[in-house]
Amino acid sequence: MAGGPSTPELAIAVCQAGGLGFLAAGYKRADAVAREIQTVRAATGAAFGVNLFVPGAEPATPRSLAGYLAEIASEAARQGASVGEARFDDDDWQAKLQLMCTERPAVVSFTFGCPPAEVSEWLHGAGVAVWVTVTNVAEARAAQAAGADALVVQGSEAGGHRGGFIDDGSDEGGIGLLALLRLTARAIPLPLIATGGIMDGAALAAVLCAGASAGQLGSALMLSPEAATAEAQRAVMADPGPTRVTRAFSGRPARGIVNRFLVEHSAAAPLAYPEIHHATSPLRAAARKRGDADAFNLWAGQAHELAHAWPAAEIVREIAAEADAVLERVSAGRRGPGTSAGSRSPSS
Repeated sequence: MAGGPSTPELAIAVCQAGGLGFLAAGYKRADAVAREIQTVRAATGAAFGVNLFVPGAEPATPRSLAGYLAEIASEAARQGASVGEARFDDDDWQAKLQLMCTERPAVVSFTFGCPPAEVSEWLHGAGVAVWVTVTNVAEARAAQAAGADALVVQGSEAGGHRGGFIDDGSDEGGIGLLALLRLTARAIPLPLIATGGIMDGAALAAVLCAGASAGQLGSALMLSPEAATAEAQRAVMADPGPTRVTRAFSGRPARGIVNRFLVEHSAAAPLAYPEIHHATSPLRAAARKRGDADAFNLWAGQAHELAHAWPAAEIVREIAAEADAVLERVSAGRRGPGTSAGSRSPSS
């Protein structure tokens, strides 16, 4: 949820409802992340996490970028903006790692790559748990070898950027969540946090039954008042509509609601992150300001139409309560009549 919906207020609300709230550190300087951490700590003593982007190994070549930059120039002009500098950077990686060791959130999760083993060692030395986002079993094995404490298992249903970093031959959409949970649970003896398509308690119960220790919410929280979701995106989030994985907005595969920009530019978009992200950033910002939902990224999961415009704490409590009730019914049915039900508290 980096780049917009994630806010300290959203993390605080989730924490206060009994979940593990997260701050998205992507696209921010370390000093901005530090201020958000202090905001959360001033509001709650609950544990929370921070998500970091692992930087890419090498920049894209100018030749691979040139054609696409020329193609989107007319889009920028339409929005009264210009094409941004298609630059390569590391998203303030080293400064953020140092900040995590200093501030010591309960969890630091990583996406877009697997941190080196020495990074896990630094964080463990500071008392911080390390989670790594994976989209296939090869990535899960790499994360385990690097010292991850848990794996965030991202199914193909998930909105936003694909968190993967090893090409296993699957298409860019990836593996569905239930299949990926079962494959990963069989291969890796680490706790699994499921993400992708978890919009209600029934879905949470399903992933818990499939081997997850907890579920991670994204699209389910994007209509909450605490989320900084653009108004134009709020207007389409709760309506039925297809999603598709595209590189058109950022140069990295990401799932979003289909709009004009996605349809017209996906075929030409190169695999070049963060260069394309920076190049399209000015025109996307202008489109958001104008309320033009056809010209900026509408990141959302496949089940986005199930989102509710409720306070985040209410969403978390409702999903947890519904999952508890579903698991209770399943357990009672399995035991048959005449037996008493035990209790279980699912994570949100």
